[in-house]
Amino acid sequence: MITSKNTRNKEAFVWIWLPGQTAPVVAGKLQADEENLLFNYGKSYLERINDENPAISIYEPELPLTAGIFPLPDGLAMPGCIRDAAPDAWGRRVIINKKLGLKGKDTDTAELDELTYLLESGSDRIGALDFQFSPSEYVPRSPINASLLELLESAERVEKGIPLTPELDQALFHGSSIGGARPKALIEDQNVKYIAKFSSNSDLYNMVKAEFVAMRLAALAGLDVASVKLTQAASRNVLLIERFDRKAINHGWSRRCMVSALTLFGLDDMTARYASYENLAEIIRYRFTEPKKTLKELFSRLVFNVLCGNTDDHARNHAAFWNGRELTLTPAYDVCPQGRSGNEASQAMKIAGDNNLSQLKTCLRTAHNFLLSGKEAYGVFDQIEGTINDRWDDVCEEAQLSQVDKTRLWKRQILNPFSTER
Repeated sequence: MITSKNTRNKEAFVWIWLPGQTAPVVAGKLQADEENLLFNYGKSYLERINDENPAISIYEPELPLTAGIFPLPDGLAMPGCIRDAAPDAWGRRVIINKKLGLKGKDTDTAELDELTYLLESGSDRIGALDFQFSPSEYVPRSPINASLLELLESAERVEKGIPLTPELDQALFHGSSIGGARPKALIEDQNVKYIAKFSSNSDLYNMVKAEFVAMRLAALAGLDVASVKLTQAASRNVLLIERFDRKAINHGWSRRCMVSALTLFGLDDMTARYASYENLAEIIRYRFTEPKKTLKELFSRLVFNVLCGNTDDHARNHAAFWNGRELTLTPAYDVCPQGRSGNEASQAMKIAGDNNLSQLKTCLRTAHNFLLSGKEAYGVFDQIEGTINDRWDDVCEEAQLSQVDKTRLWKRQILNPFSTER
């Protein structure tokens, strides 16, 4: 049963998939303390230290494997690694539509409390956590595998503020736990799990195909990105992004723990403006596997974002796998050219000091933070810019991008003259 502000949930139990396992175990409990959510590990979980599948911390240094309730870092209302598993704007709209019948994109998502969003969203969320009312019985909130047509119809109803039918709300509910503001859902096809992204009523150009083009160009330029493909439902384009946090094993699915860069920074959405590529590079140098290789990869992603016009590179759109000891950069995701009114643009995260201007010369100023010389930085520039120039027409043909959209993107979002200034 959904709750209102006056009947808030008081607690939820956090379940986790340990590395290589296909079933979760209970890790601990979240408790509401006024507007905050506090976490402590369960005794049974802490006793798994010498088990065949030992306990791991949900994320350190935030929630190390120790007993007791953890104090919250300054400015946070819940642990960041828990918040990473919460539904974002789109998922909250789906839950509100389903449970309260409220309409429209301007619905107040604060109508429900955070524990309710955690407990009422789908169980197949990003990463390796889920949330339950019970500490002993795990009951997944996962409906039947819906068709793309059903999902598309559901997304359109939510966008228009039309309450979902019981059938359609089950179709879309599965994807209510994944992040982002755009219409999306989760599907499984031939033993592969995908995030399906749909067009939005507010799109000024074909954002689905634009994201496909950007992701394909990034892969061709040598970046580590999630695999993507285009399909159609009801004559509408749908982008399928293969999930990298799931692996089919032993007649089940293992899940990989993940944390966002926002959590690595110790920030929340209200303070995300302080996030920077330089700080992320410093964290990588000290805490990530293969730091030198990872630094070059992140620098290449920054350069690609600048050159393709992806200014939505905020700290939630960078993430790392967590295995209980160390961090590893995930493949890139949510790389999509964004609309711009003029030539000048800025990245969502700071690049060099307080400078976040979307230009190669800004990237050059920070190359040393990524352990790259000026010559090596220019090599990255040439590789990525050359690939975009050489493969643009091929990838647009692969996407069957219209001439109108090609014209709208080329030299405006993609390789805008402002961005290529060195």
